[in-house]
Amino acid sequence: MTAVTPLRVGIVGLGWMGQVHARAHTRVRQHYPELPVCPVLVAVADNAPDDRLARAADLYGVATHTDWRELLSRDDLDLVSVTGPNFLHREVGVAVAESGRHLWIEKPAGRDAAETEAIAAAVRDAGVRSAAGFNYRNAPAVELARAWIAEGRIGAVEHVELSFLADYSADPSGPLSWRFRAAEAGSGVLGDLVSHGIDLGRHLVGELTEVVAETATFVPERPPAAGASTGHAHVAGDGPPLPVENEDYAAALLRFAGGVRGSLVASRVAVGEQCSYAITVHGSDGALRWDFRRMGELDVCLGGAGRQGHVDASWQTRLVRPGDAELARFQPGAGIAMSYDDLKVIEAHRLLTGIASGTDVGATIEDAARAARVVEAMVTSAAERRWVPVRTG
Repeated sequence: MTAVTPLRVGIVGLGWMGQVHARAHTRVRQHYPELPVCPVLVAVADNAPDDRLARAADLYGVATHTDWRELLSRDDLDLVSVTGPNFLHREVGVAVAESGRHLWIEKPAGRDAAETEAIAAAVRDAGVRSAAGFNYRNAPAVELARAWIAEGRIGAVEHVELSFLADYSADPSGPLSWRFRAAEAGSGVLGDLVSHGIDLGRHLVGELTEVVAETATFVPERPPAAGASTGHAHVAGDGPPLPVENEDYAAALLRFAGGVRGSLVASRVAVGEQCSYAITVHGSDGALRWDFRRMGELDVCLGGAGRQGHVDASWQTRLVRPGDAELARFQPGAGIAMSYDDLKVIEAHRLLTGIASGTDVGATIEDAARAARVVEAMVTSAAERRWVPVRTG
């Protein structure tokens, strides 16, 4: 049996996403037993006033810290997951890289492009490996679509539609958490959901070159939050309403390298929409469509069924099956569902493969920086009401 090197892991931020990272670290070699490195959870840091640190100590047997600086001062860490609020990303991410640890950081990896680029620069300077939390690209159906597009199965790509709609902020009585404050979150739905859409578009079609966008805030005020402001779920406190400082909604027209056109719509206040995240790619000879809520399905229109293979062509649903990307690592046959957590296990595997090989695999902090520059262009476009080129790195 191949020798396995332990890789000692710390986690900064143990809310929902931090717990997803913890589970991914503990599961990854169950699905990829050939990995030459094995993550071992050592320590976590969080200052939330609940029992999450006690639970972590009980579930994982790890050391706990209330200050992330204490965690980084340890001499027994090789890799750190950063899953706290946006306003901590730059400081913590840069510190992780400068300490010589590999970095797994959640998107948007900062409040704006400058912060994301600072993290990317620190990672490059330190020569460590990184991963960014663009998990939707890891779905086997998305990887299948990417392969088919590259093979030319839908002909020349013409246009792309991206839709990222959610209702997690649809209730106007929901309290004002850090997500609604510019100093802590930066942007609103742009950083939270649009960045995922941008990454999917880049992953399937290529780089974006120019955008025109508009944004709106449909819930302009919210009650103050009671207690600590963490995660998506909060309890409203007493006091007058406070202003929402970033956008609920964004829409954009997109131009990609090579002449591909696109459109995007995203909302965090869309009543009736729960994790409605989808991409459709239209080509000269067919089209492909994926919806996260039906993660194991790829809607396919490859022509040939209608007049001259194009007019009146019909759609079919293709279930992913063993042999399609990573499905066989998780399920033995088509139609058996994978989970959101499984996508993060794939993300962990790609990072660990990169650490073992010395070559980046999967989405990295550089991908987060590219997405952040597109968001930056959208912010400028919405403010100045014009097409804006996407800044290159």
